[in-house]
This record gives sequence, structure tokens and C-alpha cells, in this order.
Amino acid sequence: MKNRMLPLSAFAISLFLALPASAACYADYKAKKASPLRLHYGVIELPDAACGNRKAAASEVEKRLTRNGWQLLNVMSLFDQGGLAERKDSAGQYFLRF
Repeated sequence: MKNRMLPLSAFAISLFLALPASAACYADYKAKKASPLRLHYGVIELPDAACGNRKAAASEVEKRLTRNGWQLLNVMSLFDQGGLAERKDSAGQYFLRF
């Protein structure tokens, strides 16, 4: 009986290890472009390394925005998937764009 349980246990453990380590992480932010002045509010998905760390999140957001000609003004908050729906309308075209 022990020998039959070993492969099943190994399979169960491998499934558990294959699950994502953490839930998705997001930030909402404000950004601007000059000449002419344009402002936007957006929501961005962050990598696990930036989750829970406002400074790391700001660095990641700034890097992506800068590539697209935007300047980060402020990371407003960090949140999980539960906060997406309430921010979708406000972010408009900048919802998960970058």
C-alpha cells in the first residue's frame, strides 16, 4: 500500500508547487506628458518582485511609462485583483495598458 501512495503523493506535491506563488498585484498611478501638457490616471500589473514594495513598484511603473514618453507623477496605491473592477472606468484607455 505504501508503494502505491508514493507516486500519488509526489503528483500532488508537484501540482501544489506548480501553482503561482502569489496573487496578481497592481498599482494605480498618475502620469504626465509635456508639450502639450497631458495627464492620465492608469492601472498597471506589476511583477511579483514589485508587489508590496512601493519603491520597487514606482521604479517598475516609471520604467514602463518612460519607454512610452510619459513621466510618473505618483504611485497612488498597490492592490490585488479585487481592486481592479472599481478602477477600470476611471483608468479608461490606460487600464492595464503599460
